[in-house]
Amino acid sequence: MGMKKPVIIEDLYLHAAGAKGNAVGRDSEGRIVFVKSAVPGDTVRVRVVKKKKQFIEAKLLEVTKFSEQRVTPECQHFDLCGGCSWQNLKYEHQLENKFDEVVNNLKRLGHIEPEEIEPILSAPQNFFYRNKLEYSFCAERWLTDEEVKSNENFDRRAFGFHIPGRWDRVFEVEKCLLQPEPSNAIRNFIGDLAKEHNWTYYHPREKTGFLRSLMLRNNSEMQFMIALQCSEDRREEIYFLLDKLKEQFPQISSIYYAINQKANDSIYDLNLIHYSGDEVLIERMPGFQGGKDLNFRIGPKSFYQTNSEQASELYRVALEFADLKEEGLVYDLYTGTGTIALYLAQKAKKVIGIEGVEAAVLDARINARENGIANVEFFSGDMRKVFNEEFLAEHGLPEVIVTDPPREGMHPDVVQQILKINAPKIVYVSCNSATQARDLAMMSEQYRIVKIKPVDMFPHTAHIENVALLIRK
Repeated sequence: MGMKKPVIIEDLYLHAAGAKGNAVGRDSEGRIVFVKSAVPGDTVRVRVVKKKKQFIEAKLLEVTKFSEQRVTPECQHFDLCGGCSWQNLKYEHQLENKFDEVVNNLKRLGHIEPEEIEPILSAPQNFFYRNKLEYSFCAERWLTDEEVKSNENFDRRAFGFHIPGRWDRVFEVEKCLLQPEPSNAIRNFIGDLAKEHNWTYYHPREKTGFLRSLMLRNNSEMQFMIALQCSEDRREEIYFLLDKLKEQFPQISSIYYAINQKANDSIYDLNLIHYSGDEVLIERMPGFQGGKDLNFRIGPKSFYQTNSEQASELYRVALEFADLKEEGLVYDLYTGTGTIALYLAQKAKKVIGIEGVEAAVLDARINARENGIANVEFFSGDMRKVFNEEFLAEHGLPEVIVTDPPREGMHPDVVQQILKINAPKIVYVSCNSATQARDLAMMSEQYRIVKIKPVDMFPHTAHIENVALLIRK
């Protein structure tokens, strides 16, 4: 049986941006074609990789005419990485596409026309804006086509990021433009030390190898926390490596390590050993509307927005939308470690925060105590079960509900409970405008969608946050 002949589409014009950083065109039969690594305005030659009734997914072979929106990516790893998929698109066009996506999702999925659409809030820093990165050690480095063809023997160890869609392959990172220095210097120092001592890297299929993963966190003061995962309990070498890091980088103020023999790298169910330095990083966030600055404790397992500067702007928008003039009761759903709740508490009579992750609630309570904020209470548990009639009877009906759910949005039961409460005002913060549109549609009979404001937290990616203000009809 012969190989299937690849289907090539010539001279495909890409007229728009699609979901997940794809560019979109139409073939001669009018079907939508999604192309990765291209930008709107490109004319391209592509190979079809997936064909469905409604759409086609295609691989970019060549750009035959470059778009005016295109820019040369700054990162040397752009073609392999996939993390900053829009780095080849001018920033002003990224913002236009993100804005359009929010408005189109509300219109098409939610059949919602907000009364006011505020301009998108751009990010002041397009590079080095993240405060957390996770790197993997892998015994099976991804080889480029050229390397495979050369038949040379390469050192197959890699310390970097996973290739998109490949849990078992990692490429070596030399310089990542996401986290401020000395992030790259720390990673490269560990990589050099590992090679010098010939330490083995983790083999994801065989579940063997010494070094496994590294998490780097930092605060705005440029203090760093590291959490190193090893799959073998070789204390002497672990201590040697951690001591060398301490010596070399005074910016490292907190060090953890773990022996991980599980199938995955998730840190949340690991026993992390505090090796030296502070147990937490402290992140200071500016006060809003005359409120005081707040300090947040960030441990190795804490959930915290990965762009501190823009997180501050996002919370400011949420607080402005909430406009707490009255001394009322506020509910903060999916409160996380209580960041928004503690800002709200400076303006409200009382804030009740509810969160599914128990560890986050413990952090939230500590954050409240450390900031001297007493008019806030936090509860943990499944939102559908905790946020019930008994809870409302005990704690009272809120004047304002603030909700900041995960990507999948709110469960229909939670939406129904919110509708039953019928609070005068709702502020809905979302990291996924598609699920937000679905939820707002369920609430639109009872509530006016008064205004929305998209906030760009993650430049060079297709992600966008959106804040919506709902007022009871």
